[in-house]
Amino acid sequence: MTTTAVVAGWDVPQLRGAVVTLGVLTDRLVPWRSRLDELGRQLGAAGSWSGPAGTAAAAALVELSTITSGVGGALAASLADLTGLSAAADEAQELAAEALAVAAAGGFALDGAGRAVGVPAPPHPAMAPDQLADVEAARSAAVLAEARAEGARVAAARAGACARAAEEPLLRLGAVDVPVPDRFADLVDRLPPAPAPQVPATAGPRGAAAWWAGLTAAGQLQAIDGQPRAVGALDGLPAWARDRANRANLAAALRHLPPGSVGHDTAGVVQRTLTELVAAGSVAQLLQFDPATGLVALSVGDLDTAAAVGVLVPGVETTVVDDLAGLVGDARDVAAAAAVAAPGLAVATVAWLGYRTPRWFTSVSEHASQRGGRDLDRALDGLAASRAARAAGPAPRTTVLAHSYGTVVTGEAARAPGLLATDAVVLLGSPGTGTGTAEGLEAAEVYGAWSAADPIAWSGWYGAGPFDTRFGDVPLPTEPTQWHTQYYDRDRPTLAAVGAVVAGPWAPR
Repeated sequence: MTTTAVVAGWDVPQLRGAVVTLGVLTDRLVPWRSRLDELGRQLGAAGSWSGPAGTAAAAALVELSTITSGVGGALAASLADLTGLSAAADEAQELAAEALAVAAAGGFALDGAGRAVGVPAPPHPAMAPDQLADVEAARSAAVLAEARAEGARVAAARAGACARAAEEPLLRLGAVDVPVPDRFADLVDRLPPAPAPQVPATAGPRGAAAWWAGLTAAGQLQAIDGQPRAVGALDGLPAWARDRANRANLAAALRHLPPGSVGHDTAGVVQRTLTELVAAGSVAQLLQFDPATGLVALSVGDLDTAAAVGVLVPGVETTVVDDLAGLVGDARDVAAAAAVAAPGLAVATVAWLGYRTPRWFTSVSEHASQRGGRDLDRALDGLAASRAARAAGPAPRTTVLAHSYGTVVTGEAARAPGLLATDAVVLLGSPGTGTGTAEGLEAAEVYGAWSAADPIAWSGWYGAGPFDTRFGDVPLPTEPTQWHTQYYDRDRPTLAAVGAVVAGPWAPR
C-alpha cells in the first residue's frame, strides 16, 4: 500500500526533469533521422562504393532509420502519458504533504489508509467552552486531513495508471526489462509490423508532409516503389522522393506510351533535359511529371537543401515539348546569377510548367489563370511544408519569378486561401496581376521589370502592374530596346538583378 507519508516523500522535481529531458530527446530524434535518411540516399547513389559491403552499409542505415522512427514513435506515445504522470504525482505529493501538516498541527496521526488516528471523541455538553472549541477544531482538522489524504490517494492512482500506460509502447519494442539486442535486425524484429503505407492522395501539403515524416525509411521506399504516380504528384513531400517516383513514371511512359504520341514526346523531352543537366554537372530533380496533361516541374539544384529557391512561372503558349529546354536554361541562368550575387549560396531553381498555359487567342479567359493559380499556391505550400516537417534547418528564401501571363497566375495564387508561401515575387513583362497593388501579392518584397519596347508590359489587360507607378513594386533595371522575351537574356541587366533578388533582398544602386 502506498501510504500518505510515502507519497509526500516522492521526488517529483526529479520526475519532472526526467520527463522534460525525454521530450528534448524525442524532438532531437526527428532531425537525426532526417540526417540518417539523407546519408542512406547518398550512400545508395555513390558510385565509388558498391558490392556486398556497400549494400550492407546502406541496408544498415535503413534499419537504423527504421529503429529511430519506431523508438521515436514509442517515446512520443509514452511522453504524453509521462506528462500526465508528472502532473498527477505533483498533485498527489502536494495533497499528501498538506494532509500530514494538518494532522501534525491537530495533534493526531494518519494510518496507512489515510484515516485520522488519535482524534478526540465527540464533544458533550458537560465540557467547558474552551475544551469544546478544542475538540471541534481537532475533529474538523481530522476531516480536512482525511480529505486531503483521499485526494492524494486518487491522484497517486492516476499517476500509477499513467505510468502503466507510458510503459506499454516501450514494452512493445522490448525496451523494458529485457536484454539489449546485439544486432540491428534483432531490434527491427521487435518493432510492430507496419502495414503497407497508403498515400493520402487528397491530403493538403501540410497533411502530406506530416504523413511522410511519420513513415519509416523503409516505409517511404515502399510507398515510392508501390505507388510512384501518387507519390510523384503529392505536394508536401521531399523533392528527392518525388524525383525518384517521377523518374520511375518517366521510364514507364517511355516504355509504354506509343511513339509519336504527345505523352511519349513529352517524356522524351524531359529525359533529354535531365540527361543534359546531369552531364553538365547539375543536380536535377523531377518534381512533377504528368505526360497526359503535359505538366512538368523540374529543378536545377537540390530543393531539399537549398538556402534560396526560385520558381519560374512562364506565360502563354509555353509547352514542355517546345519550351522546356529553354525554360530550364533560364532557370540555370538565374541560379548562376544568384551565385554571382552571393558566392557559396546553395541555390535551386524550378522550371514550373505545372499549369496548362493558354494559347494567345484564349488568354483573356480567367479559367487558365484561376486553375494555374490554385496549383501554384499548392506547389509553394508543398515546398514549405516539406522542409518544415523534416526539421531540415531554416526555411529557404523563396522567390516566384513570373513572366507575362505567369504574373496573372501568380496574382490568382495570392488570392487563394492562406498566405502565398514566398518571400519575394518578381514580375517580368506583366500585363497586370489582377491584385490592384503589389501588396495584394502577399509577399514582403515585390519587384517588377518592364520596357517601353514591350507592349504587353504596358497593356494593362489584367489591371495595374509594374508599368503603373502607383502599383508599389521595386523596379528592376531594363533597357529601352528590351522586348517581351528578353528579360532572362544574359546580355541584359535584368538577369543579374533577378539573380540578386533570389539570393536576398535587392535595392537599386
